[in-house]
This record gives sequence, C-alpha cells and structure tokens, in this order.
Amino acid sequence: MNFEYQKLDNGLTIIGEVNPLAQSAAVGFFVRTGARDETPQISGVSHYLEHMLFKGTDALSALEVNAAFDRLGAKFNAFTSEENTVYYAAVLPEYLMDVAELWMQLMRPSLRDDDFDIEKNVILEEIAMYKDLPQFEVMDQARALHFGSHPCGNSVLGTNESVSSLTAEQMRSYFSKRYAPNNMVLACSGNVDFKALCQLAQEQCATWDTVDTTRELKDFGGTFEAKHIPNPNLSRQHICLLSPALSMQDPRRFAASLLGTVLGDDSGSRYYWGLTEPALAEIAAMQCESMDGTGAFFSYFCCDPDRAAAVLDAVQDIFTEIEKTPISGAELEAAKNKKLSGLTIGSEQPMGRLVTLGFNWIYNCRYQSVQQDMDAIKAVRVADISDLVQQLKPAKFTMLSLGPNSG
Repeated sequence: MNFEYQKLDNGLTIIGEVNPLAQSAAVGFFVRTGARDETPQISGVSHYLEHMLFKGTDALSALEVNAAFDRLGAKFNAFTSEENTVYYAAVLPEYLMDVAELWMQLMRPSLRDDDFDIEKNVILEEIAMYKDLPQFEVMDQARALHFGSHPCGNSVLGTNESVSSLTAEQMRSYFSKRYAPNNMVLACSGNVDFKALCQLAQEQCATWDTVDTTRELKDFGGTFEAKHIPNPNLSRQHICLLSPALSMQDPRRFAASLLGTVLGDDSGSRYYWGLTEPALAEIAAMQCESMDGTGAFFSYFCCDPDRAAAVLDAVQDIFTEIEKTPISGAELEAAKNKKLSGLTIGSEQPMGRLVTLGFNWIYNCRYQSVQQDMDAIKAVRVADISDLVQQLKPAKFTMLSLGPNSG
C-alpha cells in the first residue's frame, strides 16, 4: 500500500492510498466547509448546497447525473457536518476514472433557480422530519447551548426561517467563497491509477479559481448552562450533556477517544454498568467529537421521565469516581481493543478507508496510515487518561433536556 500526493497550481490537493491488490476503488471530494462557516442569515446553506450539486451542471441534468452513477454501479452519496461537506463513491476499479470525472464536473454545478426552488421544499421537509426525532433534536439544541456564540454551535440543517428566506444568489455567493480548489481535497483509495487521476484533475480542475477561505480557529470550553425544553407529547426524557474535549490537531485526541469509550461505550462501559444494565436508562452513550481547533464530549440518555433525576445522579457519581480513582488497566485494554477492532475492520475496504484518509489531510495536512493510528491508540497509558480527566473535568458540563418533565 502506497501513499501518493500531488498539488495543482491552484491549490487543489490530491491524495491517494493505493493498493493494487484491492478489488474496489473509492474516490471523493472533501470540502472544508460546513455549518460553522455560515452566518445566521444563511444558516443551513452548506447542507442545502450538498443537495443542489446532485441537480447537475450546465451540461448534465439531475436525471443524467443519477443515470451516470447508476450505469457505473457506483455506491455514492454525500454528507454535510458542522465543518465539512464530503462527496464520495465506491466502484469497480475500471470505472474509477469515470466516477472521478463525474464528481469533478459536479463540483462546478449550475445551481439553477428552478432547481433551487424545488429543493427548498425537500430541505424544509427534512428539517420537519428531524424535529420529530427527539434524539437528534436534543443533541442539536444541546450543541447550540454549549457553544453559544462559537460557530461550532451552528445547526447543520438551519431553521425554517433561514432556509425559507435563503435565495439562490446567496447560495451561489457562498459556493464561490467556499468551494475553492485550495479549500478542497480530492482523495482516493484502493485499486487506483493515481497518475491518471492527477492528469484527469489537471484537465478538469486546473482552471478553478483560488479564493481566500480562512476559517477562524479557537478553542471553546463551553457555556456550562442548563436548559429544559418541555414537550408533553413525548413519553421519554431525552438528556444531552456536553463537556470539553480535544481538537483534531491535538495528538492526545486518541486518549480522549478512549476516555469516551471507557465512560460511554454501549457495552461494558461505566455508563453501561451504572445506567443501562440496572435499567435506569434505556440508552446511555458518550462519544468524543474532535473538531477543527476545539472538541466536545457528547453524552446522550433516554429514560423514563420519573427516572431523569436518578440518571443525572448516577452520571455525577460516575464522573466523581473517575476523577478520584484512575481507570483500571483492564478497562483501558478493553477500550483499546474496541477501537482497534473498529479501526481495522472499517479500513479493510477502500470505501471505509477513504473518509479517514481525507479527514486526516483536511485537519492536519498529513498522511496517517492505519498502522500509525493503531500505534497511537496502543501507546495511550492509564496515566494519560487520568491527566485528561483532571484537565477536562467531565463533571462540569452543559445540559439540555427534552421531554414531558417540567425541568
């Protein structure tokens, strides 16, 4: 397996993890733009724009785009987060260049007014759908509460108001400022002819204009506020806690991720034994989200409204205990094994490897092999976890709850 790299004169970075023995290939564009790059007036535009790219170009209609992917047998999709928009596809190696060329064409979409107006209703329906999912709603609202005025608190979907008032011209302006070649990475993995891909990118993308796409990076510890949103139509109480974590640029993020596993993995964690197994909560989970310049631990609990207070008491006990007493070597070993299994199994196929490959470059402009990631996980010690607990103090958190209780 070889790592390959090339950069066009306009700043477009092309990276590849090439494995001639692989039976498939994957390719994708990673655009360093998301909800945190939006203003309140255009909240949700990144996600909206992701939809619009599939509407086609001046030369391709939406029907022709879909037919092209279908004809090639590609497994393709896209997603938008707080920080990135990613377009990807997995395909047989002989069709990799065709799929890559199609993505290159779609990276310069037409953004037609008629398509924009039609897709607006789709976006508004999606916002309404997620409003009916309390797990999503509580985490979205908790993120906003925790980050306050920091841009990482922005909603990916936006609001009914922001999307309804958004214009096609505002979207086109946002596109021109963020979808610049120097703000994108073209990544590939698997059985790929990297030189041919670079030549294709030179032909298709070299004329794209470079733009200043600076993103303000600053860490933010959180507001540590508490809020309850009453909803008498819900039968369960949904609780989300956020506390500070580490950024993607911090090499200790591997230790932070293991801490999240020790505390909140869905089997064998402190949350599992303290909350799920004794039936205090139906769901009790923690995830560590490392971001550009900052990070946060997210804890989510779903329980009977009458048990909400007991759940929070149990969580406080778990946090107090882990601050007083270091985790055991056995706990750390189990957490490492879970992470290592997930990492290796997820990386066995080129498509599974593509996202990690792209994000490592987006955040750190560095190639990190699977073995290097495994070594970083294996190197974490109990003392490293203890140091993080004392620094980050998970017992101090922002809390948002949603459910029939009054608060």
